[in-house]
Amino acid sequence: MNIVSKISAATLLLFSSSSCNAQIKNAKTEIVKIYGNCEMCEKTIETAGNVKKVANVEWNKDSKMATITYDSIKTNQDEILKRIALAGYDSDKFLAPDDVYSKLAGCCQYERVKKTAIVSTAVIEDHSMHNQENVVETKQEVNQLKTIFESYFALKDALVKSDGKLVSTLAKDVLANINSVKMEKLSSEEHTVWMKVMSSLKSNTEKIAATTIIEKQRVVFMDLSANFYALLKVSKQDYSIYYQNCPMYNDGKGANWLSKENAVKNPYYGSQMLTCGKTVETIK
Repeated sequence: MNIVSKISAATLLLFSSSSCNAQIKNAKTEIVKIYGNCEMCEKTIETAGNVKKVANVEWNKDSKMATITYDSIKTNQDEILKRIALAGYDSDKFLAPDDVYSKLAGCCQYERVKKTAIVSTAVIEDHSMHNQENVVETKQEVNQLKTIFESYFALKDALVKSDGKLVSTLAKDVLANINSVKMEKLSSEEHTVWMKVMSSLKSNTEKIAATTIIEKQRVVFMDLSANFYALLKVSKQDYSIYYQNCPMYNDGKGANWLSKENAVKNPYYGSQMLTCGKTVETIK
């Protein structure tokens, strides 16, 4: 390749990258560390993180640093890193599920480093390193349903915004989180309810992911919320969750949903009737 061709190729690559980022509105760019080894890792990480016109990830295998550009209205860094973790790659915020990591190709199985970032409280200074690792592992097991609830709340927020495309994308995250649950690590109460609702949870999220029509997504969200409520009642979370009701939806029969905030933001009507509804139960 002559020098002119090289310059043209480099220019085309730069233009292509800039063009991709230019398509993202409300763009915010951040640099984060994501663990991996090779070109295969690079492809998987970028594919998992990228969402057309919403998020773009460019990962460097040598520095292990990723440049993330995203629409700050439609998504955030955490949601992108969660998708990448579910593809098998750790960041300093989220650990990949062990079973997903173990399925990576041999050349992709990077050296894993225990991180206390997933623990909400600081590690006491006089604890031994062995005890610190045990705390992290225990938190992962006890709170493995937390990721599912967090992805549900992100889905609910997208319904509030009436963004059918984003709802479809986030439903895939919910489904991935459901599939990553290790049933043998659930408590006996959680396991009993999980076996009852798992099939419906998967079916509902698949239906929501399969369409971008907001009205259809909202109809399915009613049943999804009912099953999440049943699961939440037997799962101990570290913050209050509010069970809320819209009396007008579903031909006046009403519909419920879960929220992390007491203020009502209606996912069934969005901005049309944003505050229609009330909190009917606080789950602590």
